[in-house]
Amino acid sequence: MNGKQLSQRLKEVADFLIDPVFFADIGSDHAYLPCYVCLNKPTARAIAGELNEGPFLSARKEVEENQLEHVIEVRKGNGLEVIDGRVNQVVIAGMGGPLIKDILEKGNGKLKDVTRIIAQPNIDARSVRKWFYENGYNLTAERIIEENGHIYEILVADRGEGPSPYNEDNLEKEMWLGPYLMQEKNKAFFEKWNDEKKKKLMILEQIKQSKNAEEAKVKKFEEQIMWLKEELNE
Repeated sequence: MNGKQLSQRLKEVADFLIDPVFFADIGSDHAYLPCYVCLNKPTARAIAGELNEGPFLSARKEVEENQLEHVIEVRKGNGLEVIDGRVNQVVIAGMGGPLIKDILEKGNGKLKDVTRIIAQPNIDARSVRKWFYENGYNLTAERIIEENGHIYEILVADRGEGPSPYNEDNLEKEMWLGPYLMQEKNKAFFEKWNDEKKKKLMILEQIKQSKNAEEAKVKKFEEQIMWLKEELNE
């Protein structure tokens, strides 16, 4: 495997791994990412973690077919319980934001030697940004891409102090939209948040038409729609 099987989304994730690379890929899905990284960077080492038997066996088969058993360990376990003190970076990609947050929360004690976390939440990136913010990881990079009709956000956070990317006066808004993504505002950003704005306008209309419309809910939706209009230059 030379990367042909690897999605653009995961290639972008791989770009954020920094030397020396000893990373754990949690929920590794055939171990495509560890195989790609270790084939292209001979000094890299990886752990591919899987919870369920089927994906675990698929990951092990992929590693064996690429003759990478000497640099990639495939381990069966729940979340971060597969990692050890050699791991300096963790990747959690292709899950919902709340699940990624839950994995980080439950495995927080295993992260003491982990200097970088790369997360790619399929939904609700805000919950992951919030976890980083509250747990000593500084958001240092973000990327948003479109691939095969889906839009993906990639978040990179490094342990320790550093210049915060957030404007504390706009913290809630930036946690939601992404401080770096708001600066860049590429095509995928506009596409994602234009769609989101349309959905929120429809939901707001439905809420207002209901007999028992909650004022707090209406205000929240109106505030978020206002934020989106500001960032979409409307």
